Amino acid sequence: MKKIRDFINRADISKFRFWIQLFFFIIFIYGGYFSINLGNSIPVFSCGYDKEVGGMCYFLPLQHQLARPLDVLLSAASISVAIGFVTFLLWFIVFNKAWCGYACPLGTMQDWLTGLRKRVGISYSTYTQPQFNKLKKIKYILLALVILAPIGVGLGLLGGEWRTAFCEICPGRMITPLFVGDTSQWSLDFSTKSAAVLTTIGLIFTGLFIVGSFIKKRFFCFFCPMSAMHYIFSDVALLKLRKDGDKCTKCGDCYNVCDMQIKDIADDVQSTNILRDDCIFCMKCVAACPEDDVLYVDFINYPIFKSTKGGFTKRMQMDSLEKKDD
Repeated sequence: MKKIRDFINRADISKFRFWIQLFFFIIFIYGGYFSINLGNSIPVFSCGYDKEVGGMCYFLPLQHQLARPLDVLLSAASISVAIGFVTFLLWFIVFNKAWCGYACPLGTMQDWLTGLRKRVGISYSTYTQPQFNKLKKIKYILLALVILAPIGVGLGLLGGEWRTAFCEICPGRMITPLFVGDTSQWSLDFSTKSAAVLTTIGLIFTGLFIVGSFIKKRFFCFFCPMSAMHYIFSDVALLKLRKDGDKCTKCGDCYNVCDMQIKDIADDVQSTNILRDDCIFCMKCVAACPEDDVLYVDFINYPIFKSTKGGFTKRMQMDSLEKKDD
């Protein structure tokens, strides 16, 4: 058992993550070709506008369900809302926010664009801490849009074009269907003024998604309402990111590799649960930590991946060899 544990703790997390991301990308984008259907309550942006999707983002059916008239919503139809939510929660509690770092197609695309950026020599930017603190609130505003806009439709306060308002502005609606050759979403809807505004914002957000991913790691994830939804329920998840602050030397290596610029990962030596709302659970911080047992991932309180001096040294040696090869 010790040999297995040492092997895992010394593993190249970046290669492991690449292959897991590729696996989920194929499942979620092309699953329909293989008759794979994981349901319509998946906790990632696997867009239902992709006709070959292998599992649908929870937000699309949720918005349709919430857009019912109030008397219908509070009737037996509420059972479907409850079933959808419970299914989402069951998917989520197993892997927590690792859905963001390992399974979400939009997250994977951003990592690929980051890799392309590195190859062409474009330097990336970072946010200042005040910018970070302000921008991270946007995800909760968008989560409110996901929930309140369809309710407004059901109450008769908004027109039908607001039924799936978030989907209209989400980059996933336009980008993921492209991988199956569908360009039908790249258009403006002039049926109503609101529809024109929403689809125009969608085009703008898609452009920002692509450009932003070239200049900022995981650019869209800072504004992702699915990430906000995850964090609300993260305490009940079985997979946890932990920290032993007493052993932390505040070297900052974990913060330096964090794509999401989470300072608490390095500075907070009080909290045991170090997961934050912007975390994508990529585990790069654990791999980068040079001290034994400071950062670790556990599943139902059983540690499955821990920071170790040996693992840190081995990964640094591999990085040096790769840089020499380049």
